[in-house]
Order: sequence, then structure tokens, then C-alpha cells
Amino acid sequence: MQEYHVPVLLNPSVDALVYDPDGIYADATFGGGGHSRAILKKLSAKGKLVAFDRDDESLANAPDDRRFTLVHHNFRFLKQFMRYGKMLPLNGILADLGISSHQINVGERGFAHRLDGPLDMRMDKKSPVTAADIINSYPEEKLKHIFKLWGEIPNAGRLAGTICQGRTGKTINTTEQLKQMISSCTPKHSPAKYLSQVYQALRIEVNGEMQALESLLKAAADCIGTGGRLVIISYHSLEDRMVKNFLQTGNLDGIRKTDMYGNVDRPFNPEPNKAIVPDEQEIQINNRARSAKMRIGVKQ
Repeated sequence: MQEYHVPVLLNPSVDALVYDPDGIYADATFGGGGHSRAILKKLSAKGKLVAFDRDDESLANAPDDRRFTLVHHNFRFLKQFMRYGKMLPLNGILADLGISSHQINVGERGFAHRLDGPLDMRMDKKSPVTAADIINSYPEEKLKHIFKLWGEIPNAGRLAGTICQGRTGKTINTTEQLKQMISSCTPKHSPAKYLSQVYQALRIEVNGEMQALESLLKAAADCIGTGGRLVIISYHSLEDRMVKNFLQTGNLDGIRKTDMYGNVDRPFNPEPNKAIVPDEQEIQINNRARSAKMRIGVKQ
């Protein structure tokens, strides 16, 4: 049986997060539970960890530990849950963004262009909108917008037009059907990269990933106490840019606002100021780590 998920930057992220073994921490993206288990190893008997995941298939990975709680919900509701459970302020929040190895390796989930399966891409199977719904119903301008915004695809207009023309009189239901339909738009010299961008754009739209990340960053400023840590691992430039802007300037637009003394008005200090990336040894062991960037913020 294939491993559910190989956590990226496991030791560096957990070491950066847990500075008080008696504290209360949140793992915003539980997945296979690799980061959560490593966090629990660093906690004392008094410490607590609350993890979040909206994917049903992740629930079976929950460790049997009285210090641990798994919330079957989107991490965008972290603030509400922590407030309800009277677990504020937190000592830290960790988020390993993107999709798990399990999700991308199961064709039935529809996340990967290399595996044929239903054009689904929902992290929460109860969500009403699938990638097929988007491909078959979004108007051309809206498709162009998501491919340009979420996929950073240069020929987004041509791609959207090709999809709208190709779906006329038929329904696109599988990942292979979509791949074949857009073959005329796919560069011959780098088809895998292009298709990854297309599928990334659809996945982000289906799951509202950027909106969820925005909610998490804003919640972290309210939920984490002074000296607490925010640790975010991202896998594409859209996520990393948002996290970088927030940590360095205190807002998502990256606009530096200072007080009368010239100090930047921001809830977290980025420590270090630059992103941390996996070393070559980790990339060789886990190819998914090649695009990872980790940023750490310490609450002021």
C-alpha cells in the first residue's frame, strides 16, 4: 500500500513551530498526520494539538492521543472553533498547503493529469461543485479569468475558447477527456508543466484555496499570542506571494505601512526574512518537495 503522504520540511517546520511543549498548537492541514505526529512528540502531557482537514479519507489517519483533536472541517473556520473551545491564544499554527500525495496518486479524485478519472478535484467530497461543473458550465470569460489568475497560463484566452468550443454538444467528464480536448493549446516542449498549471487553476477554483488561505492568515493574527509562531509551507507562487506579503507588510497586497517611527505595522516578524527551501537530499527522497517554500512568522 502506498504511503498516504510524505510530509515536506518535517523537522524544520516542527522545530520552528513548537517552542513551548506545554502550549496549544494547530495543524491546519492534517492530511496523513505526519506533521501532527511530529508535533505531538515535542509536546508535554499538558500540551494540546488541534488539527483540521476537510477530506473524509484523512480521518482514518488520526492518532489515538488524548492531547489531540481532529476537526473535520476547512481550516478557514479555525478561529471560530478555537474560540468556541476556549483554546485561545494559540502558541502556533502550522499549514502545509496544497494537496496530499494520496490525493494526487488516486485517479478517482481527479487531481492529476497523468491519471485518468472523474474530473472531480474536491478536497471535501460533500462540496457541490466539481472541476467538471466548471469546465462544462463556466462562461468563456470566467474560464479565462481563473486560468490566468490561478494558473498563470499565458494563453488563457485561447485555452478558454478551446474548451468552450470543444464542449459544445457534449459533456466533459474525465481528466483524460479534458487533456485531449486542450491538446492544441498544450506546448509540445513542456506539456506536463502546462497541464499542471491548468489542473492547478481548476483545483484552486473548486476548493476556494486562496480565499481559505486569506482567512487563515487573518485568523492567525487574532489567534496566536505574543511570541507564538506561524509556519506556512506553500508550493506555488500565488500562495507564497500572499504569505510573504502578509508576514513582511501585515497585509495581502504587500503595501508597507509604517508608524511615525518608521516601524512596519504588521502582526508578525518574519524570521528569517527569506523563505526556507528543502535541501537536495530531501528533494531526492521526495520529489514533491522541489517547489516547497516555508515561511515563519513570530507574533509581536
